[in-house]
Amino acid sequence: QVQLVESGGGLVQAGGSLRLSCVASGRAFNRYTMGWFRQAPGNERELVAAISPSGGSTKYADSVKGRFTISRDNAKNTVYLQMNSLKPEDTAVYYCAAPGYSSPYVPTSRDAYYYWGQGTQVTVSS
Repeated sequence: QVQLVESGGGLVQAGGSLRLSCVASGRAFNRYTMGWFRQAPGNERELVAAISPSGGSTKYADSVKGRFTISRDNAKNTVYLQMNSLKPEDTAVYYCAAPGYSSPYVPTSRDAYYYWGQGTQVTVSS
């Protein structure tokens, strides 16, 4: 059974930084794309960033390009989201997610992701 456990959320002032972590278990981590999504109250859950199994390909939402960096450590079964220059509009619950199938490609559709973590709250104050 695949389990995803996020950590690292919290309260930060605008302009600050946070690093989220997600530890995966239950299958061969290095064969699967990993993604970070977020959902603010009243909004749809949206892709923030995703990374290919090898880490060689990444995709980002336009709203976070240049500020957020996704990375992974396959030896530790962990994916990270480094968030810099945070803005109040980044406030949301952030979820780690993984597809149900192995592929070298990086899907961006929420429908492609089958496994989800419990979420971690990120709050950015102005």
